[in-house]
Amino acid sequence: MIALLMAFGAFAAVPARAQAGIVGTSVATCISRVEPGDTVRGVLARPDRFDCTTRQTSFGPGDYWVLSGRLPKPADPAAPIRLRQASLWQDSLAVYAIAADGRIAEWIDDNVGIGRHIQLGAIVEHRFVPDGAPIERVLWRVDGSANMRGILLGARVTGDAESERSNLLLAALYAGFIGLCAGLLFYNFALWRVLHHDFQIAYCGLLACLVIYALSSSGILAWFLPELGNNRRILTSYVVLSWGMASALTFCACFFERRILDGWPLRLVQTVIAVFATIGALLIAVGPVAIAMLDRLYSLAMFVAPVVVGLVVWHAWQRRSDYLWLFAISWASPMAMLIVRSLYNLNLLAWSFWIDNSTLVAMSIETLTASIAIAYRIRVLSRERDEAVRQEAISRELADTDPLTGLLNRRAFLSRAIAAEGPRTLMLFDIDHFKQVNDTIGHDGGDEVLRQFARTLRFHAPPGVLVARMGGEEFALLGQEGAMPDPDVLLANVRAQRLPYDLRVTSSIGICHGPLADDNDWKRLYRLADKALFEAKAAGRDRAGRAPSLPLAA
Repeated sequence: MIALLMAFGAFAAVPARAQAGIVGTSVATCISRVEPGDTVRGVLARPDRFDCTTRQTSFGPGDYWVLSGRLPKPADPAAPIRLRQASLWQDSLAVYAIAADGRIAEWIDDNVGIGRHIQLGAIVEHRFVPDGAPIERVLWRVDGSANMRGILLGARVTGDAESERSNLLLAALYAGFIGLCAGLLFYNFALWRVLHHDFQIAYCGLLACLVIYALSSSGILAWFLPELGNNRRILTSYVVLSWGMASALTFCACFFERRILDGWPLRLVQTVIAVFATIGALLIAVGPVAIAMLDRLYSLAMFVAPVVVGLVVWHAWQRRSDYLWLFAISWASPMAMLIVRSLYNLNLLAWSFWIDNSTLVAMSIETLTASIAIAYRIRVLSRERDEAVRQEAISRELADTDPLTGLLNRRAFLSRAIAAEGPRTLMLFDIDHFKQVNDTIGHDGGDEVLRQFARTLRFHAPPGVLVARMGGEEFALLGQEGAMPDPDVLLANVRAQRLPYDLRVTSSIGICHGPLADDNDWKRLYRLADKALFEAKAAGRDRAGRAPSLPLAA
């Protein structure tokens, strides 16, 4: 972000006529078709064959000569000049510099050779050093021009210093943009690994495509891969933009709440996603031989995409999406850029360096604002998740808890008790003559007796000891033998408890010690503890009975 802001600041400080991509002086050009037997001097001898008024795209694909007007007189006739033009789809390019004394210097490049002359901003640049006489005119021969946007666009003449300044400033811009996208890509991918939201991985796909697009459309890819043909580099831009649009629309479909795009809006977005994904695959498969047809299909799809996003926004507004304003802010600049680029792709707008590179500025704004939108979306989802977790914990607690006493119920008690490591001691409690208590003070009073009895058990049970109401007036404590409370102390505290209507109750206890590794162990332990409880009641109640300890498994 800092590099991007510094680059924009550097651009603002440089005069417009000297800024990157449009450095130097514009050169007027005229067009003529290549005819059999043409030679450079023969073509120069017939300037009347050149058309200087017809729009270039009207000529269609083919092989062409392009002749410049007279170049401006340089301040230093011996200084090198650089001829620059936009990178376009063409098989080969020859550049002839005609000096005032009639001598001709030339560069002849096949498609790979064109790539070696790429400068930042995807500008093709050839350097000529005058040999005694200044260069007055330039003649280009373009073979295999697809002529989708033009035959030769943005012709300019400049010097060494301006060209180097252009590369330096554009390097700062592209480095800032790539760094921004790469940083957000790694950050959002790390978040996706933790949170697993669909819109995060879709956004990562978009950022990955933007990084590759910046490398390709800037010309950096040609520097890294000098054997890569220029048409292949342009094809890479087509492919990653197609798949980037598929990722962007996927992000659009996943960003809103599920209720927003139910029905035809979601199906429409999914259809356009499939179209862009298919266009990208077709470009890889048959792009080199069918680029004109696929370019038209790509341009139409790009024109439709803002309409689809507009319908999604309208539908989200109708259904009162909580995220509409965030989405609208972050996507406003990319959609405006997409409309301008679509008009340009359909040849409804003339070529401009800034239109050709508008993706850089628009997507810089989008990545920054979309990051804020994603952060807010994650914050809201985190709140919703935390609330859902809290409600689930409450529900689980209610499912595991006896509603009257707040102790564990029988199911929760058994799920935590069984499969314990080492032997355990089980204490079973039964309130003596509880039926008489209910008959005396009523069921509400009996419930209060149960609650106070439960509080007594909970108060005396140390940490790690399970306390549960097994049903009716039966309760249980379970823990390691050394951690269990003294049964006589418990009996005394129950006996001393003040109850409604000054009622006093007692309880009986059955105790058994043994292993608790599975259900069978539980059944044996419970049966013996229950038998000890029965014996305590038979012996007069208000006492504890102990069963023989069960042997540990060998």
